[in-house]
Amino acid sequence: MAQTPKNIAIIGSGLVGSLLAIYLRRIGHTVTVFDRRPDIRTIKFSGRSINLAMSNRGWRSLDEVGIGKKIKEIAIPLDKRAMHVNGKPVYFQKYGKDGEAIWSISRGILNKRMIDLAEGEGASFRFNEKVWDVDLPEAKIYTGETEKSKWKTYDFDLIFGCDGAFSRVRHKMQRQSRFNYSQNFIDVGYKELTIPANEDGTHKLDNNSFHIWPRGEFMLIAMPNIDGSFTCTLFLPFEGEVSFKSIETEDQAREFFKKYFPNVRKEIEDLTKDFFNNPTSAMVTMKCYPWTYWNKVALVGDSAHAIVPFYGQGMNAGFEDIYVLNQLMEKYGDDWETIFSEYEQERKPNADAIAELSYRNFVEMSSKTADAKFLLQKKIEKHFTTKHPEKWVPVYSRVTFSDRPYAEALAIGDRQEAIMQEVMQLPNIEEKWDSKEVEDKILEFLTDNKAP
Repeated sequence: MAQTPKNIAIIGSGLVGSLLAIYLRRIGHTVTVFDRRPDIRTIKFSGRSINLAMSNRGWRSLDEVGIGKKIKEIAIPLDKRAMHVNGKPVYFQKYGKDGEAIWSISRGILNKRMIDLAEGEGASFRFNEKVWDVDLPEAKIYTGETEKSKWKTYDFDLIFGCDGAFSRVRHKMQRQSRFNYSQNFIDVGYKELTIPANEDGTHKLDNNSFHIWPRGEFMLIAMPNIDGSFTCTLFLPFEGEVSFKSIETEDQAREFFKKYFPNVRKEIEDLTKDFFNNPTSAMVTMKCYPWTYWNKVALVGDSAHAIVPFYGQGMNAGFEDIYVLNQLMEKYGDDWETIFSEYEQERKPNADAIAELSYRNFVEMSSKTADAKFLLQKKIEKHFTTKHPEKWVPVYSRVTFSDRPYAEALAIGDRQEAIMQEVMQLPNIEEKWDSKEVEDKILEFLTDNKAP
């Protein structure tokens, strides 16, 4: 159903804001994107980025507007994890079936390309222009250099808040009656480091793997870039015996990497310089509801549902918000009341589900991936999946290589985990993990609903 062209403001020129601008321009709306920051294409990136992992949901959203191929030019497929456990050779864990992969993309490079593509569609960007206030019922925004300077007033038909976990648009919504809001910071922070390319431009580590150094309460990850480098992210508690607070000198930093990451410490470029120069950043899960007001203002992406990054789904979930919005706009035309109502009702349960899954995956990545019992459980699941693909799809594949709802993946994943806990209690499971007895037991649980 066609829509009457509207004058629309998007607050935030990040990945979600830029993609939403492309979608809205394709329908024929006038789009102005505001951002308090400078144009990212004109500045050096901040050293505050975790490389992105594009998966099925993200690609579907890009392909819907025909830009998937242009983004794949700056992405690298990763079909497995590379596990670096001290005292053991590097070993690999395939993500899914043959041909299934997540794609590593530099956040900065992707954001620059997305803005270029949005401008190419006719979207107007206003950088260095901070939104200080929003009139929700009237869809007005007020911008200015400072909170006390003279403000400019802009009138729009609709406003989309795509301005991240600490959204100014959502902040205004929070003052409304019956607005629910929560935020929860985890006790772990992150810091970016870099492994440079070899002199010939090749990668120093396998470039089709997501590299993980699991160390229990903390971990290091590395994802490849198209220039031959790796973006590394160190996840470490803020305080404690082994923490960011406990590493105050260059000697302490060197000793830390020598002890916990001996096979890579010499590869990290300017180890101590990067460690102390790059910021230590926090991670937050943010939930709120409602996501829309007066049929004129809506939150999209992190401004509605910020999550910790351990499932690589933050960007994918935000892109999926836009995909769903677009479907609803096609279905209901100018009925924005129904569009916004169905949008928030459909996406809220799924946003809560991926928030829960993301937190659980941090526990899995940092500690369980090096645990023998956990690895055996995953081996049993993979063996059963290979024999009965129609009966058992691992939760990771449901999230990453599927378009089915996150809430469904969480519910089915909990059911599968309950079954596997029963299976892992079978006598001598280590010897008979691939036996018909174990296979039949799983089938029995699935058929008879016996698992707790």
